[in-house]
Amino acid sequence: MKTANRVFRLLSGSAIWVGVASMPALAAAPAKPPVAAVHPVVTDYFGTKVTDDYRWMEAPHSAALAAYMKGQAIYTNEMLARIPGRAKLAADIGKVSNIDTSVYWLSMAGGKYFYMKIGPGQNVADLYVRDGLTGKETKLIDPMSFSKNGVPQALNFYQPSDDGKYVAYGVSGGGSENATLRVIDVATDKDMGVAISRVEGANGEFQPVYWAPDNHSFFYYRLQDLGPNADPSGYFLKSRAFLNVLGQDGNGDSDKPIFGFGVNGDVPVAPDQDSVVITVPGSPYAFGVLTQNESSNLINDIYAAKLSDIAAGHPIWTKIVGKKDDVTGFTAHGDMIDILTSQDAPRYKVVETSIATPDFAHAKIVIPQTDAVITSVSMAQDGLYAQTMLDGMGHIAFVPKAGGAPQDIPMPFTGSIGALASDPTAPGVLFDMSGWTKSPAIYQAIGGHVTNTNLEPASKADFSDVTSIETKAVSWDGTMVPLSIIMKKGEKLDGSHPTLLIGYGSYGITITPFFAPEYLPWINRGGIVAVAHVRGGGWYGDAWHKAGMKLTKMNTWQDFIACGQYLVDHGYTSPAHLAGEGGSAGGITISRAIETRPDLFAAGVDSHGETDTLRSEFTPNGPPNISEFGTVTNEPGFHGLYAMSGQVHLRRGVKYPAMFMETGANDPRVEPWEVAKFTAGLQADSVSGKPILMRVSYQSGHGIGSTKAQEDSELADELSFLLWQTGQAGFQPQH
Repeated sequence: MKTANRVFRLLSGSAIWVGVASMPALAAAPAKPPVAAVHPVVTDYFGTKVTDDYRWMEAPHSAALAAYMKGQAIYTNEMLARIPGRAKLAADIGKVSNIDTSVYWLSMAGGKYFYMKIGPGQNVADLYVRDGLTGKETKLIDPMSFSKNGVPQALNFYQPSDDGKYVAYGVSGGGSENATLRVIDVATDKDMGVAISRVEGANGEFQPVYWAPDNHSFFYYRLQDLGPNADPSGYFLKSRAFLNVLGQDGNGDSDKPIFGFGVNGDVPVAPDQDSVVITVPGSPYAFGVLTQNESSNLINDIYAAKLSDIAAGHPIWTKIVGKKDDVTGFTAHGDMIDILTSQDAPRYKVVETSIATPDFAHAKIVIPQTDAVITSVSMAQDGLYAQTMLDGMGHIAFVPKAGGAPQDIPMPFTGSIGALASDPTAPGVLFDMSGWTKSPAIYQAIGGHVTNTNLEPASKADFSDVTSIETKAVSWDGTMVPLSIIMKKGEKLDGSHPTLLIGYGSYGITITPFFAPEYLPWINRGGIVAVAHVRGGGWYGDAWHKAGMKLTKMNTWQDFIACGQYLVDHGYTSPAHLAGEGGSAGGITISRAIETRPDLFAAGVDSHGETDTLRSEFTPNGPPNISEFGTVTNEPGFHGLYAMSGQVHLRRGVKYPAMFMETGANDPRVEPWEVAKFTAGLQADSVSGKPILMRVSYQSGHGIGSTKAQEDSELADELSFLLWQTGQAGFQPQH
């Protein structure tokens, strides 16, 4: 599944809660949730018969599913309204989340600086530009200006032209992520008449649009146009990259494909491979990149063609690397390409080869493997910058343009680093940095010198009484699993603290330290936030990722369980006060954890979670994820997917923890029926008497596009539910 923002919502997404008053024709709240109809379907997988009681829900537009989900939404809203402390907690979260200005998603072009910014009282971030770091700031794009009938809008991507004159960007509504690509003149605010549909957001670390060096045309990635009766599982298949010239075709329908499925006879492209054309300022080449899962950074192939040949209409694509080369990123300068690879280097290395005559097997090593995991590379005028991570904390290595050994740049504090922003025609990089208890700031590194740009004001949130602890838990096989704990200083370890354990564990993605003032109301009520850095993520690089995927996926939820047990054994909490949370692919983590150890958790949150892995392959976003999870079309793949399926491991008569399920009606990543099926199964099978609630949003998707107020409301509902289920005074409904 594609992955989504905010804290681990960068991974799991966050729903938009639409209350009873917003839903059409709602009846009075029922005393009990609706009971799902049971229509068993038996499927034989290589001799193993699997019964699916709720296969009927997989018709997403059926009236029966709509009625079931509406009933669940009504019931959930009524149950939440009974929690006495919910309103005060929501007010506290809203207050602390609205005191700061947040600046992120930086870009540099033509001497200009672009960034997203959201201030106190704002619900949606806007795109800003300034000439130079100290120049005048100008608002460029307000996504909500595209809203119709109040539906939330979000900026899914943006890309300035190399000279900074234009910005191509995409806005989508209601969390759909199906953006329309537009172009704006930076100096005049003039809309350039471009409105190209079906342009999805970022593909791994790549944007869907890149400008040609003429600064008047751009390459863009576009999904195919499915007919009304087409199989929806083909939605993300057969993508292609096109070239648009400003002023020639505003909707892109006459643009010719440049790269991708069925375009070039000498470039084989599978239907499930995404096709993106990338340019790097200063390089005379365009790069055709094939990936197989936009949630993962793994690149299948990189091809290169001269930009002059593309402009002349006869590109010759030369293959640089293939899937066997284990490449996750690259940058370029002149005729050379610098490649990030895990081949013979599980924590990654950077190698360099010629673009005209590539020889990856004998490529020069620019940055060798070390103990630190290299996560990305960026080219600047003064040399190559590499973002690295050691024990989850961010670092930057620098190789001067003249060459030599990589230099470690001293960081201003211990914390995580966001993506590096660079311009190959200017020296240095910009990066944002934050910690569990350290306010975010945006820095500029030029060579070995780091300065605070002051683009982002320091947070007003008071973390002076909050501390973070880095430790490790012993998993089932003896593996030491990193665990981060954030709590108030001086708290007694007497097992009484409500504790939220967050985990993900897919695509090699790491939950690095985040600064989240909105969790202060939880911490100030004696709560603890913990993050389990489980296998399947990227804490220790490629090997850590591969140790939690497909047939080794069991390690993901076993690591999560081990971290929960550590918190209990060391007095941070107890099973009566421990809650777990996973979202998106983290739905596998939380669902299998509560099934494997229902006695360990008082409650859980499953946010837009992947819980029916035997069936998700047949959804629109299923085929791109086969490379991460496997396929039921072969026996090993089936056994891996069966083991990680929360749906098939539900058992009648088990005392399952309380569960808070979340979904968005427009979710393009995890189908709402997956959440509905798991909710139905839990409600039917659990005998603990604890509530199983499903929070449904009718104007959201996987989380991208949620407004600040909507995110705060969701968090208040989650934490109120957890404080109720962990027995905290002031949150117990009066019956």
